[in-house]
Amino acid sequence: MDRLDQMRLFARVAERRSFSLAAQDLGVPPSTATDAVKQLEARLGVKLLERTTRHVAMTPDGEGYYRRCLAILDDVEDAESAFGSAKPKGVLRIDVQGRLARRFLLPSLPRFFAEYPGIELHMTEGDRFVDLVREGVDCVLRVGELADSEMIARRIALLPEVTCAAPSYVERFGLPESWDRLEGHRMIGFHSSATGYVLPLEFLVDGVVKTVTLPSVLSVNAAESYTAAAKLGLGIIQVPRWGAEEAFADGSLMPLLEDTPPSPSPVSLLYPKSRQLSPRVRVFIDWVMAEFKSSLRTP
Repeated sequence: MDRLDQMRLFARVAERRSFSLAAQDLGVPPSTATDAVKQLEARLGVKLLERTTRHVAMTPDGEGYYRRCLAILDDVEDAESAFGSAKPKGVLRIDVQGRLARRFLLPSLPRFFAEYPGIELHMTEGDRFVDLVREGVDCVLRVGELADSEMIARRIALLPEVTCAAPSYVERFGLPESWDRLEGHRMIGFHSSATGYVLPLEFLVDGVVKTVTLPSVLSVNAAESYTAAAKLGLGIIQVPRWGAEEAFADGSLMPLLEDTPPSPSPVSLLYPKSRQLSPRVRVFIDWVMAEFKSSLRTP
């Protein structure tokens, strides 16, 4: 077994946290996976994995070696995919916001895998800052304005936003008449993952963004809790229109101040400069752009 095969086995053991499952994935006997890792540890002179009867975990040295292995294996696969007519293959690691994935990506993934059967997708969900290089992630999908970064950012869509509240809120506090006449009203605060501060309400007035911060009895940092709290009548919120359509249909939320909507939220894909020419990343980005364009197209 050559070094690349040993690296592949080690990386899969680290990901699966099991020698037997990794061996099963790669079609080799469990003893082969065990021997490969032992040979790597002997050659490197460090312990890569901590083994117990219940699970396998990487040591600090193993974590660092795992990241280097991912980069080397990705480069080898990309170099081979760049020649001939073979379609991209290998593992693609992405991080997305959960609601975004469930609305725009998951429904069409069967078609993506049918087109690229050699790609294996590892998808994590979150809204935190991700160190793509250190964590071995190929790209992340994010909503909102981006902080300065050395990553390459590609804007793929603008999501219309809407101001809304529950009918029970309107019954208690009244129907807002104008963005600048919101005295006596309250909002549900949403903490920005980028700044940690509560975001103000935004209103587009003659092409100019106006902001208003209202009193709140609750602030959250998760989109699902934000919407759920609004349905309970706890305050005004601003969310992507596509995420509120079902609530508008069943009457649990109602749109407000539609003449002065919030500014639309950009959706962007970010990826490291080192992944700029990766065939896997390139076909995934093209596919994501097509999916958003199709989903947001006005009938």
